[in-house]
Amino acid sequence: MERVRIDFRDQIARNKRNSFFLMAIIFAVFVVFGYVISFAFEPGFFFVIMIISIIVSLSYIWISFYNSDKIAVASVGAKKASRERFKQYYSLVEGLTIASGMPMPKLYIMETAQINAFASGRDPENAVVCVTTGALEKLEKRELEGVLAHELGHVANYDIRYMTLVTVMVGMIAIVSQIFLRSLWFRGGSDDRNKAVFIVVGIVLAILAPIVVQLVQLAISRRREFAADASAVKFTRYPDGLIRALKKIKGEHAPPEKKISKAIAPLFFANPFKGLGSTHPPVDKRIETLERM
Repeated sequence: MERVRIDFRDQIARNKRNSFFLMAIIFAVFVVFGYVISFAFEPGFFFVIMIISIIVSLSYIWISFYNSDKIAVASVGAKKASRERFKQYYSLVEGLTIASGMPMPKLYIMETAQINAFASGRDPENAVVCVTTGALEKLEKRELEGVLAHELGHVANYDIRYMTLVTVMVGMIAIVSQIFLRSLWFRGGSDDRNKAVFIVVGIVLAILAPIVVQLVQLAISRRREFAADASAVKFTRYPDGLIRALKKIKGEHAPPEKKISKAIAPLFFANPFKGLGSTHPPVDKRIETLERM
């Protein structure tokens, strides 16, 4: 039975729609949680909780967002790539930026034998792309081009900006949950049975909401990976390069030489963490989808 072909344009559009739907779920959790707290406490106290959570979350993320490229590069000890030493690296990225109409990002190198790469930056004008020495040594030209196109797909799709917005929303829910739970220690008993019910519901939501929205956040990250794969096909018109690179990564058994923080794991081409909490979809699923394009 012949597999149904996938148009990369449809794949990009579908994953963007799914991402917006998942974001709506996070927003809905935030609204429901706030609604319950407003009944459990006095309205004035509810607004104080919301204002504090928004200020703290936005302040932290604002600093991270405007320095995302510097933070990502520094956290893995990456070095600026020399044009003289890494001619093919520069040549491939320059060709892809011409094909995609994007400005040239800053290029970095991360010293490790594993095949990996990441892109960061708040917009195409402030983007960085980093590849490992293992990727440059082990990947053929078309395979490396596919990996680099995938990273530029993240930049073109404004994924850092997108995931920053999601992180703000998730952060606000986590902060509200902590403030709500801690405030119960300073609250006396209530004779109002309705309020008591809302407090119990609020406690349940305060425990479950951060877990639920974090799982949704990971699902959004996986959607963005599929969109970046489709963008790579759009830029190169050659899915086989990326497919072969993914197969090499799947078969790679080298032990990790560098510890990668979970905070920046979503940026990487190949996720260093496996399982339910993965920021990336399974490699086999990505390959199967690319083979249908």
